[in-house]
Amino acid sequence: MSNILGHNFRISTWGESHGIGVGVNIDGCPPLIQLSEADIQLELDRRRPGQSEIVTPRKESDVCQILSGTSEGKTLGTPIAILVKNQDQRPSSYTEMKDKYRPSHADFTYDAKFGFRAWHGGGRASARETIGRVAAAAVAKKVIHSICPEIEILAWVKSIQDINANVDPHSVTSETIESNIVRTGDPAAAELMIERIKEVRSDGNSVGGVVECVIRNCPPGLGAPVFDKLEAELAKAMMSIPATKGFEIGSGFSGTLMTGRQHNDHFYMENNRVRTKTNHSGGIQGGISNGENILFRTAFKPTATIMSEQPTITNNHQETQLKGRGRHDACVLPRAVPMVEAMANIIICDHILRQRAQTGKI
Repeated sequence: MSNILGHNFRISTWGESHGIGVGVNIDGCPPLIQLSEADIQLELDRRRPGQSEIVTPRKESDVCQILSGTSEGKTLGTPIAILVKNQDQRPSSYTEMKDKYRPSHADFTYDAKFGFRAWHGGGRASARETIGRVAAAAVAKKVIHSICPEIEILAWVKSIQDINANVDPHSVTSETIESNIVRTGDPAAAELMIERIKEVRSDGNSVGGVVECVIRNCPPGLGAPVFDKLEAELAKAMMSIPATKGFEIGSGFSGTLMTGRQHNDHFYMENNRVRTKTNHSGGIQGGISNGENILFRTAFKPTATIMSEQPTITNNHQETQLKGRGRHDACVLPRAVPMVEAMANIIICDHILRQRAQTGKI
């Protein structure tokens, strides 16, 4: 089913935005991995609403509970279930949306597919569903570090609308990224981005941007041709995050402006290790990691809910008007950063376990 992701490390998320709670079931986690609720909470706190002046003011502590799969602080190798209860539901804010389709939301398409939908808060289409992913990724991160402790996955806001950050993906640190509320690796751009978000929010509008992510020290050999190429798996994972509209890796679309002579990554040896002089491939060739840093970007559209009157239709196909209600991000990018990192951790964890199962090495 579409709520399940992964092969050897498999997750299944569940729950609706304004239901009792949301969470995830994880299967395939190896035993004897040190894991506590504090490990998971650390990542959930980066994703939760109400954490700064530029995100949605919904007040959710997002406290997690591990319901199964651990004992004495270690994983058992059995399914892990994690629950986060919803505490600040306000379904009444969405009463008008019961009959009216919000522009650029999933309201119409969910009705078209299922003939019914959870209209209060968007149900499964809400970004609140990503809580389960972030919780699962906290577990995946622990698994990765137990097998390949040198791997580091970091994401940051690359751009907000036309404001671009100058970030070196090979040296940027999590401390720099987390030092500002917009989560960019460029402190100079951070202030401009924050002001832009405040500006559009005061106008009842929204903006989008790009999140960039690097996977450092990834060993060569991850990825499974033909249909499970590593960049294809990453692309699917990123494009499954709400509000995403684009994915590119390495040179991406800019590579179309180059010739083969310019674009090819030439091999050389360094300390008995195969390296490439350039990294236009983004760390993946033939769908398999080559040992260079994996670098990709994910585009996020402007938040669909805006506090301005917009034309739309009802579920009876009558033309009408609708103004946004409830509590929403004017820009999803600051909270999207941990989501991008989460999906990357889940994919890399799954492929590490797949590689070890198939070849006996990693």
